[in-house]
Amino acid sequence: GTGFTIYDGYGQTETVLLVGNYPCMEVKPGSMGKPSPGFDVQVVDAHSGEILPPGQEGDIAVRVKPERPVGLFVEYWRNPDATNQSFVGDWYLTGDRGMRDEDGYFWFVGRADDVIISAGYRIGPFEVESALIEHEAVMESAVVASPDEMRGAVVKAFVILAPGHEASPALAVALQDHVKDLTAPYKYPREVEFVTELPKTISGKIRRVELREREAARKLQGGSATQEL
Repeated sequence: GTGFTIYDGYGQTETVLLVGNYPCMEVKPGSMGKPSPGFDVQVVDAHSGEILPPGQEGDIAVRVKPERPVGLFVEYWRNPDATNQSFVGDWYLTGDRGMRDEDGYFWFVGRADDVIISAGYRIGPFEVESALIEHEAVMESAVVASPDEMRGAVVKAFVILAPGHEASPALAVALQDHVKDLTAPYKYPREVEFVTELPKTISGKIRRVELREREAARKLQGGSATQEL
């Protein structure tokens, strides 16, 4: 490790810092922390607005009624439909999925539209990417859903290798086993593709939507992955 304590936090362009780890708190590695003062942040059911119990995945939301918190955006410019979809009942829905543990710490799962549903399982790409990056051969990765006739979709990992490592079927299997060891067995990437770059926005965020579209087109054409198990 680095020897430093990492204080993760969570916020959006639409908000200020909503959740964070503060010096007065015990840090749980991998957790976003607890809600910032002045914000009622919960994990809710996006349809009913019901607050979900600890340990259950749902939509990260901010309470906006009866009082709207300071620092929250007013609307999406000239896009009333997007604005209306983001506010349900008493809540602003961030569009991110997560869960809250028994101690009130929040854990990020992924963007709602990035979550992979494979054979009925909901799999957050962030968790798989976090597991992959812990392998010495991985410099960067992106995980998306890849269409699959039997499962609906499978987990597909695009991997940029660290210097000194070469792509091979054996390494793909090693990465798959590595993810199985660190997460649940059903979350491992059934398909692995080694790449030299990933599509990103100007701000450096990975454009998973572009990778999903690429995968959909590839499957329609009958393409194969680097390693599929």
